[in-house]
Amino acid sequence: MTERGRVVVMGASADRPPPGLPLVADAVELRFADTVEALAAALEGADVLFAWSGGRDLLRPAWGSAGSLRWIQAASAGVDGLLFPELVDSDVVLTNARGVFDRPIAEHVMAVLLLFAKDLRGVLERQRRREWRPRDTETLEGKRLLVVGVGSIGRAIARTAKAFGMTVRGVGRTTRPDALFGTVMGVDELHDALGWADVVVDVLPATPATHHLFDAEAFAAMNPGVRFVNVGRGSTVDEVALVEALRSGRIAAAALDVFETEPLPPESPLWELPNVVITPHVAGDVAGWREAVVEVFVENLERYLTGEPLKGVVDKRLGFVP
Repeated sequence: MTERGRVVVMGASADRPPPGLPLVADAVELRFADTVEALAAALEGADVLFAWSGGRDLLRPAWGSAGSLRWIQAASAGVDGLLFPELVDSDVVLTNARGVFDRPIAEHVMAVLLLFAKDLRGVLERQRRREWRPRDTETLEGKRLLVVGVGSIGRAIARTAKAFGMTVRGVGRTTRPDALFGTVMGVDELHDALGWADVVVDVLPATPATHHLFDAEAFAAMNPGVRFVNVGRGSTVDEVALVEALRSGRIAAAALDVFETEPLPPESPLWELPNVVITPHVAGDVAGWREAVVEVFVENLERYLTGEPLKGVVDKRLGFVP
């Protein structure tokens, strides 16, 4: 066994490994660690870390033992929970689970938009009251949807929305031509773009540049009656400003899967707002996602062992895959 073949699985144990992972045990030495002490011991001489569970709170205290580490595979699309200065400044390559959650999150976004458009909460409430009340609802066709964050998840949302007949635009870091969006607008054009949209979907990663990008000024730039969906990261939204925009009616309805503090505290006013749908950071959690993440890792592991380029390489300073 060479040092290249020593893989640490963080946040798992040998008796409860990630599904399918033991199949690679013939090719590599697997070490499991779910405490700081166990992780520090397991990292000695290891060159690969599969961050199955746990984040920097587990990894950073053990980082002094990671002198041989060359590559970390995250089990999520977002990597903000893993990053810390010593990792960012190191030569260790970080990859994410790019692609695994694209379709599930796109389906989640369309589900909540249909819930709003077809007044499904009202339908269920009237059913509970045994009340027969026909009414008109909305269609998604022709509505204008703005995707803020045009990575693989944002692009999956755009494709799905287009299938419903929606008109789609995208905002990214810089203005550029794009086959799917026509033109991706730069973040400096965000407020103009917000004023165009009937629906705004936040798919941004958590980085210093995106912190509270959706603030009071951004919400004021939106059309009255807009719908807002956040499947990116909670830190991108000023929740105090969001609550005010929801109470005033500037935002007609919001579907929130991510929050500044998770779990969302019981005292948060978001719980009580009638025009808010709250889900507990589960937009991408569908049956089979764990197996799919392991497949991503195994493919990258094969690439790593044979010297091929890895997929889903994160720019650690940007905090996402460029």
